[in-house]
Amino acid sequence: MVAEPASASEIVVCSVQATIDASILPVRAGDQQLLIIRDGDRIVACERACPHEQADLVLGRCSGGKLFCPRHFAWFDLRDGKVSSGWNVRALCLYAVVVRGHEIAVLMPNATATMKHQPPA
Repeated sequence: MVAEPASASEIVVCSVQATIDASILPVRAGDQQLLIIRDGDRIVACERACPHEQADLVLGRCSGGKLFCPRHFAWFDLRDGKVSSGWNVRALCLYAVVVRGHEIAVLMPNATATMKHQPPA
């Protein structure tokens, strides 16, 4: 499940056609490197680096709602980011996706909404 942030920016990252041409597409949303993945009729956005050892997941493969890491062959569920059993790794970060016409946008949390308040020193 992908929770939509209360305060987020919608950033256009690619065209729908680009996901037809490549089922795993590297994109940039602000300062974040992400992947846009077409899994059948679904479009999913996630972080690009594997949480285990930062393998580049664009080199992985997607099948049956799972993204497979190219380095260790662990897989992540594209519904909730959870890793396959036997791995002690945090879940893959997923981002909400919006399709408008021929464009795909990702909802990215606003930096000010995610910053913790720091009391003055």
